[in-house]
Amino acid sequence: MITAAQLRAARALLAIDQRRLAELSGLSVPTIQRMETSEGTIRGNVDSLTKLVAALDGAGIELIGEGAASMAGGRGVRLTAVSDITKPRRGGARSAERRKAEA
Repeated sequence: MITAAQLRAARALLAIDQRRLAELSGLSVPTIQRMETSEGTIRGNVDSLTKLVAALDGAGIELIGEGAASMAGGRGVRLTAVSDITKPRRGGARSAERRKAEA
């Protein structure tokens, strides 16, 4: 239905914070926070998910499923593949191997 990444991207496109999305959807801020920190598809109460998707739709967000075409006009983003750049780095700005090589 909707992934945590789609939810975060939708909020970024709308330039709204979690509090504003909670107001628009009729959900609590902790519920929005929990949804955004989910891994993959957001799981939860069907009523809450319906409210969330309806609020995003009302704000102009089109949720596009994987492999689905977008028939609406307007700007948007689509993640085509997860790259290495999205993976968290360990050891701060430099890896342990790199620090050892530089020593």
